[in-house]
Amino acid sequence: MVYEVKQFIDGKAVSSSQRTLSLYNPATGAITGKVNVADKQTVDQAVAAAKKAFPAWAATTPPQRAKILFRFKQLLDEHRDELVKLVTQEHGKTTSEAQGSLQRGMDVVDFTCGIPNHLKSAYTSDVGTGVDSYSLYQPLGVCVGITPFNFPAMIPLWMFPMAIACGNTFVLKPSEKDPSCALRMVELAKEAGVPDGVVNLVNGDKETVDALITHPDVKAVSFVGSSNVAEYVYNTAIAHHKRAQAFGGAKNHCIVMPDANLDQTAKSLVTAAYDCAGERCMAISVVVAVGDEVADKLIQKMKPLIQQLKIGAGNTKDVQMGPLITEQHLQKVKSYVATGKEEGATLVIDGSQFQSADNPQGFFMGGCLFDHVTPEMRIYREEIFGPVLSVVRVPDFQTALQLINDHEYGNGTAIFTNDGHTAKTFADKVQVGMVGVNVSVPVPVAYHSFGGWKRSIFSDIGMYGNDAVRFYTKLKTITQRWFPKEKI
Repeated sequence: MVYEVKQFIDGKAVSSSQRTLSLYNPATGAITGKVNVADKQTVDQAVAAAKKAFPAWAATTPPQRAKILFRFKQLLDEHRDELVKLVTQEHGKTTSEAQGSLQRGMDVVDFTCGIPNHLKSAYTSDVGTGVDSYSLYQPLGVCVGITPFNFPAMIPLWMFPMAIACGNTFVLKPSEKDPSCALRMVELAKEAGVPDGVVNLVNGDKETVDALITHPDVKAVSFVGSSNVAEYVYNTAIAHHKRAQAFGGAKNHCIVMPDANLDQTAKSLVTAAYDCAGERCMAISVVVAVGDEVADKLIQKMKPLIQQLKIGAGNTKDVQMGPLITEQHLQKVKSYVATGKEEGATLVIDGSQFQSADNPQGFFMGGCLFDHVTPEMRIYREEIFGPVLSVVRVPDFQTALQLINDHEYGNGTAIFTNDGHTAKTFADKVQVGMVGVNVSVPVPVAYHSFGGWKRSIFSDIGMYGNDAVRFYTKLKTITQRWFPKEKI
């Protein structure tokens, strides 16, 4: 039976226009649902509901907001299996990947439960004779979050709980490819006690996005997606006088030094490259091997691990890699494999023709490994967003470092070494926002903040943690003096 995903506005499920988009189960290739697309009138309705709810929610004390968010966190935990199933069904993640990503989102909700402490202001007495000064962090108003397909639970939880904890109201636009988990989480927020209109959800594509980022009553926009779209969203939003942060693509490099433990490194790199079928902005997609001997040995250690990856439907026991999100994306990733061969890279492992025996119509692909990749090649320059790993050979550390710094993306990076001085130099000099030392996927924990550099981000403020408090509030500083009352 085909199900329908509706909008959620002012505490109720709403159908808007007659236009719908198909929802697929990526593991089977079958159409399983449809998502109702919000037209401009529906977007106006959602923003109006958020605007109406804002004064009362902004006036709700931070401790009371924290209590509601704590209850929301409890409900997420109670409905964990249900949410994981929705992620696996519509995105294709393995059960363990869906569980892990949901937990990373819940960690941010955990952070919001301490919002009274995070909103504490500074107070300085006697900045002048009889003069005191203090600061307040006040909410902005209606905020919008536009989230990608690859983490349908985690990234919405990185956005709307932080925004409402700070006293804002919110309109969430999840990916039209896998919106069911986001809708269920918004329903749980209502059940937790979030008042109607404080969190709303609209579905759709570019038409819906454009209506949101140009709406006169929207005060802030947060976006995660590809860099070209991120730049468009950012420029359009700020042109319409909104605060904006837009997180884009990546081409994450990992330097492997001659003194690295290659057994541990190989295992870490295979996990970093092929988990989530490579569909994550923190995936390692380029290994920078320092020296031919390192490259040769590392490839020999990675090859059996890649060839032995168990690929199948995400809800199948012991599966390590699920399908890609759509047939169109599968063909795009395959085209990069063909391009790499044409450009002269050595295709050590070709997983592009993998087909699941259990689900031959699913959007599956095996792990691919290229060697002798050079910086001029498209497979090096561009984000592939699939299970394709490239090995670039360099003679020394300085060349490796320069290679990373010259790339247009700067989201995440890593180095594997046992030399503390090399690791410190790398951490200090690399032009990338998130750095791992013997950690291949250095996603910050919830009480730090997430954010890359260069064309991986269009903003100067990261996501979640203290940066999110800055993004979702405006600073007000009061300087005051009190005179003695005149005696009567």
